[in-house]
Amino acid sequence: MLIRLPSWARHHLAALRALLVFTVLCGLAYPFAVLAIAQIPGLHGRAEGSLVHAADGTVVGSSLIGQLAADADGNPLPGYFQPRPSAAGDGYDPTSTSASNLGPEDIVDTPDDPATPDDESRQSLLTQVCARGLAVGEANGVDGSRPYCAPSGVGAVLAVFHAEPSYQGAVTKVVSVNEICPATPFLADYEGVAVTCREPAQDVAAGQLVPVRGDAPDEPAVPADAVTASGSGLDPGISPAYARLQVDRVARERGLDPAVVADLVDEHTTGRALGFLGEPTVNVVRLNLALDKLTEPPAAAGN
Repeated sequence: MLIRLPSWARHHLAALRALLVFTVLCGLAYPFAVLAIAQIPGLHGRAEGSLVHAADGTVVGSSLIGQLAADADGNPLPGYFQPRPSAAGDGYDPTSTSASNLGPEDIVDTPDDPATPDDESRQSLLTQVCARGLAVGEANGVDGSRPYCAPSGVGAVLAVFHAEPSYQGAVTKVVSVNEICPATPFLADYEGVAVTCREPAQDVAAGQLVPVRGDAPDEPAVPADAVTASGSGLDPGISPAYARLQVDRVARERGLDPAVVADLVDEHTTGRALGFLGEPTVNVVRLNLALDKLTEPPAAAGN
């Protein structure tokens, strides 16, 4: 005699069978298949995280994640190629990958108000770019000036106040919004009105923002990727132009012929994907490792 199970029992048994089948397929078969494929020559390194090793074989990072070339205090080490800026945590932190989310219209700094207990200061994207340009230029012996940047390394932006609303009428007051008193403004006067520095608590929202281009070259000596962070904050690549800018400094610090260092840069330059996608890049992580294998790091010299 055939015993027929109740419908609810049949449904539960069908669900149990489906669970077992998909557990075997998705939980065991598929992961092991992917693992097996990952062992194919050419894919194994990528599957393992594209790890890179020092001369003694120690794993020192991944070629896919940039690294800061700095000392314990965050100061750039002159004997290494520097990566681009990073907004990921304190810099190239894989657990905090992010961008600054600041756009081209972010040109006004927020100074700290001494009357408030918390530090509310914040640099605009423009000032960050200006300051980085000067620092990179100084480190590599080139002109670090950029358009719309004051010589002091802040954004060259004026708040122009008019006698009438909607920015109409005569100019009555002009403030250099990113130069906090007692700084001397980068421009003495604007339309016949003396330019003043900005008091920390001064509200400039009612003024018309006027960026001043200045006399910086159309094509700055310091390339754009040297002063802007990548979207992930982890990009290990820099432009060949930024790498070439650093060749003389690195060669001098390591006592090498600049031609030898330039050849290393060429060896670690990757062209466009498929010949036309993206831009050529230089992997700074691999490049710095190659330098350490070629000569003793300056920071370790004499130890």
